[in-house]
Amino acid sequence: MQRTSILAATIAVGLGFAIGAQAQTISGPMTTSAKRPHTAASETGRDVAQQKRIEQGLQSGQLTSGEARGLEAGEAHIEKTEQRALRNGTLSAPERAQIQHQQNRESRAIYGQKHDARTGNPDSPRSGVAQADVQRNLDQQLRLHNGVTQGSLTNRELGRAEGAEARVGRMEVRRGTLRNTGRVQRADNRTSRGIYRAKHNRRGRH
Repeated sequence: MQRTSILAATIAVGLGFAIGAQAQTISGPMTTSAKRPHTAASETGRDVAQQKRIEQGLQSGQLTSGEARGLEAGEAHIEKTEQRALRNGTLSAPERAQIQHQQNRESRAIYGQKHDARTGNPDSPRSGVAQADVQRNLDQQLRLHNGVTQGSLTNRELGRAEGAEARVGRMEVRRGTLRNTGRVQRADNRTSRGIYRAKHNRRGRH
Protein backbone atom coordinates (compact mmCIF):
# COMPACT_ATOMS: atom_id res chain seq x y z
CA MET A 1 0.00 0.00 0.00
CA GLN A 2 2.81 2.36 0.90
CA ARG A 3 4.65 1.52 -2.33
CA THR A 4 1.48 2.34 -4.29
CA SER A 5 1.23 5.77 -2.62
CA ILE A 6 4.89 6.53 -3.34
CA LEU A 7 4.48 5.50 -6.98
CA ALA A 8 1.39 7.70 -7.38
CA ALA A 9 3.20 10.67 -5.87
CA THR A 10 6.16 10.16 -8.21
CA ILE A 11 3.88 10.07 -11.25
CA ALA A 12 2.10 13.24 -10.11
CA VAL A 13 5.39 15.12 -9.71
CA GLY A 14 6.52 13.97 -13.16
CA LEU A 15 3.29 15.14 -14.73
CA GLY A 16 3.68 18.48 -12.99
CA PHE A 17 7.11 19.01 -14.53
CA ALA A 18 5.82 17.97 -17.95
CA ILE A 19 2.88 20.38 -17.79
CA GLY A 20 5.16 23.19 -16.63
CA ALA A 21 7.58 22.56 -19.49
CA GLN A 22 4.70 22.48 -21.97
CA ALA A 23 3.34 25.77 -20.62
CA GLN A 24 6.73 27.40 -21.08
CA THR A 25 6.91 26.09 -24.64
CA ILE A 26 3.48 27.51 -25.45
CA SER A 27 4.19 30.87 -23.84
CA GLY A 28 7.32 31.37 -25.97
CA PRO A 29 5.60 31.77 -29.37
CA MET A 30 2.87 33.93 -27.81
CA THR A 31 5.48 36.35 -26.53
CA THR A 32 7.17 36.40 -29.92
CA SER A 33 3.92 37.07 -31.78
CA ALA A 34 3.21 40.01 -29.49
CA LYS A 35 6.37 41.64 -30.82
CA ARG A 36 5.41 41.52 -34.50
CA PRO A 37 6.15 44.73 -36.45
CA HIS A 38 3.49 47.43 -36.15
CA THR A 39 1.27 47.39 -39.24
CA ALA A 40 0.67 51.17 -39.39
CA ALA A 41 -3.09 50.59 -39.76
CA SER A 42 -3.87 53.23 -37.12
CA GLU A 43 -1.72 55.78 -38.96
CA THR A 44 -3.28 55.12 -42.37
CA GLY A 45 -6.74 55.22 -40.80
CA ARG A 46 -5.93 58.63 -39.36
CA ASP A 47 -4.73 59.82 -42.80
CA VAL A 48 -8.07 58.80 -44.29
CA ALA A 49 -10.00 60.65 -41.59
CA GLN A 50 -7.99 63.86 -42.08
CA GLN A 51 -8.55 63.84 -45.83
CA LYS A 52 -12.29 63.37 -45.28
CA ARG A 53 -12.36 66.43 -43.01
CA ILE A 54 -10.55 68.56 -45.61
CA GLU A 55 -12.91 67.37 -48.34
CA GLN A 56 -15.96 68.17 -46.20
CA GLY A 57 -14.58 71.63 -45.44
CA LEU A 58 -14.21 72.43 -49.14
CA GLN A 59 -17.68 71.13 -49.98
CA SER A 60 -19.32 73.11 -47.19
CA GLY A 61 -17.41 76.32 -47.88
CA GLN A 62 -15.68 76.25 -44.48
CA LEU A 63 -12.33 75.99 -46.30
CA THR A 64 -11.03 78.14 -49.12
CA SER A 65 -8.97 76.49 -51.84
CA GLY A 66 -5.89 78.25 -50.43
CA GLU A 67 -6.54 76.90 -46.96
CA ALA A 68 -7.02 73.42 -48.40
CA ARG A 69 -3.69 73.65 -50.22
CA GLY A 70 -1.97 74.54 -46.96
CA LEU A 71 -3.57 71.60 -45.20
CA GLU A 72 -2.62 69.28 -48.05
CA ALA A 73 0.96 70.43 -47.61
CA GLY A 74 0.70 69.22 -44.01
CA GLU A 75 -0.65 65.89 -45.21
CA ALA A 76 2.23 65.55 -47.67
CA HIS A 77 4.67 66.20 -44.82
CA ILE A 78 3.09 63.40 -42.78
CA GLU A 79 3.26 61.03 -45.75
CA LYS A 80 6.95 61.80 -46.19
CA THR A 81 7.55 61.02 -42.52
CA GLU A 82 5.68 57.73 -42.92
CA GLN A 83 7.81 56.87 -45.95
CA ARG A 84 11.04 57.39 -44.00
CA ALA A 85 9.77 55.50 -40.96
CA LEU A 86 8.60 52.47 -42.96
CA ARG A 87 11.69 52.21 -45.16
CA ASN A 88 13.13 49.33 -43.11
CA GLY A 89 9.79 47.51 -42.86
CA THR A 90 9.13 48.27 -39.20
CA LEU A 91 7.64 51.13 -37.23
CA SER A 92 9.23 51.78 -33.85
CA ALA A 93 7.52 53.44 -30.88
CA PRO A 94 9.43 56.75 -31.36
CA GLU A 95 8.51 56.75 -35.07
CA ARG A 96 4.85 56.15 -34.25
CA ALA A 97 4.99 58.97 -31.70
CA GLN A 98 6.47 61.35 -34.28
CA ILE A 99 3.80 60.51 -36.86
CA GLN A 100 1.02 60.85 -34.32
CA HIS A 101 2.40 64.20 -33.15
CA GLN A 102 2.31 65.49 -36.73
CA GLN A 103 -1.20 64.10 -37.23
CA ASN A 104 -2.40 65.81 -34.06
CA ARG A 105 -0.92 69.11 -35.22
CA GLU A 106 -2.60 68.67 -38.61
CA SER A 107 -5.90 67.89 -36.92
CA ARG A 108 -5.75 71.15 -34.96
CA ALA A 109 -4.90 73.04 -38.15
CA ILE A 110 -7.91 71.56 -39.95
CA TYR A 111 -10.19 72.53 -37.08
CA GLY A 112 -8.75 76.03 -36.91
CA GLN A 113 -9.07 76.67 -40.65
CA LYS A 114 -12.62 75.33 -40.77
CA HIS A 115 -13.75 77.54 -37.89
CA ASP A 116 -12.07 80.82 -38.77
CA ALA A 117 -13.77 83.80 -40.42
CA ARG A 118 -12.69 82.90 -43.95
CA THR A 119 -15.10 81.03 -46.18
CA GLY A 120 -14.82 79.57 -49.66
CA ASN A 121 -17.10 79.18 -52.64
CA PRO A 122 -17.58 75.44 -53.28
CA ASP A 123 -18.84 76.19 -56.81
CA SER A 124 -15.77 78.18 -57.93
CA PRO A 125 -13.34 76.63 -60.45
CA ARG A 126 -10.44 76.73 -57.96
CA SER A 127 -12.50 75.01 -55.28
CA GLY A 128 -13.63 72.43 -57.83
CA VAL A 129 -10.01 71.57 -58.66
CA ALA A 130 -9.11 71.44 -54.96
CA GLN A 131 -12.06 69.17 -54.25
CA ALA A 132 -11.01 66.82 -57.06
CA ASP A 133 -7.45 66.72 -55.71
CA VAL A 134 -8.55 65.98 -52.16
CA GLN A 135 -11.06 63.37 -53.32
CA ARG A 136 -8.32 61.56 -55.26
CA ASN A 137 -5.98 61.74 -52.26
CA LEU A 138 -8.73 60.37 -50.05
CA ASP A 139 -9.35 57.48 -52.45
CA GLN A 140 -5.64 56.63 -52.57
CA GLN A 141 -5.25 56.74 -48.79
CA LEU A 142 -8.33 54.54 -48.37
CA ARG A 143 -6.83 51.99 -50.75
CA LEU A 144 -3.58 52.02 -48.76
CA HIS A 145 -5.45 51.62 -45.48
CA ASN A 146 -7.44 48.69 -46.85
CA GLY A 147 -4.25 47.12 -48.20
CA VAL A 148 -2.62 47.28 -44.76
CA THR A 149 -5.63 46.01 -42.83
CA GLN A 150 -6.36 43.21 -45.32
CA GLY A 151 -2.74 42.10 -45.51
CA SER A 152 -2.03 42.80 -49.18
CA LEU A 153 0.52 45.55 -48.47
CA THR A 154 3.73 45.15 -46.51
CA ASN A 155 5.15 48.02 -44.47
CA ARG A 156 7.85 48.64 -47.09
CA GLU A 157 5.27 48.75 -49.88
CA LEU A 158 3.17 51.13 -47.82
CA GLY A 159 6.19 53.36 -47.25
CA ARG A 160 6.96 53.56 -50.96
CA ALA A 161 3.32 54.37 -51.76
CA GLU A 162 3.22 57.08 -49.08
CA GLY A 163 6.34 58.58 -50.63
CA ALA A 164 4.61 58.71 -54.02
CA GLU A 165 1.56 60.30 -52.41
CA ALA A 166 3.79 62.92 -50.79
CA ARG A 167 5.28 63.83 -54.18
CA VAL A 168 1.83 64.25 -55.73
CA GLY A 169 0.70 66.30 -52.74
CA ARG A 170 3.62 68.69 -53.15
CA MET A 171 2.79 69.07 -56.85
CA GLU A 172 -0.79 69.96 -55.95
CA VAL A 173 0.36 72.53 -53.41
CA ARG A 174 2.82 74.20 -55.80
CA ARG A 175 0.25 74.47 -58.59
CA GLY A 176 -0.71 78.14 -58.61
CA THR A 177 -2.93 78.00 -61.70
CA LEU A 178 -5.16 75.46 -63.41
CA ARG A 179 -2.63 74.90 -66.22
CA ASN A 180 -0.82 72.04 -64.49
CA THR A 181 -3.95 70.00 -63.78
CA GLY A 182 -3.06 67.37 -66.39
CA ARG A 183 0.45 66.94 -64.99
CA VAL A 184 -0.87 66.34 -61.49
CA GLN A 185 -3.46 63.87 -62.76
CA ARG A 186 -0.79 61.90 -64.63
CA ALA A 187 1.28 61.69 -61.45
CA ASP A 188 -1.82 60.57 -59.56
CA ASN A 189 -2.44 57.89 -62.18
CA ARG A 190 1.13 56.58 -61.80
CA THR A 191 0.67 56.41 -58.03
CA SER A 192 -2.63 54.59 -58.48
CA ARG A 193 -1.03 51.97 -60.73
CA GLY A 194 1.79 51.53 -58.21
CA ILE A 195 -0.72 50.90 -55.41
CA TYR A 196 -2.53 48.33 -57.56
CA ARG A 197 0.69 46.45 -58.38
CA ALA A 198 1.81 46.44 -54.75
CA LYS A 199 -1.55 45.11 -53.55
CA HIS A 200 -1.68 42.33 -56.17
CA ASN A 201 1.87 41.00 -56.14
CA ARG A 202 2.94 37.87 -54.27
CA ARG A 203 4.18 39.74 -51.25
CA GLY A 204 1.90 40.30 -48.29
CA ARG A 205 1.62 40.02 -44.55
CA HIS A 206 1.83 36.56 -43.03
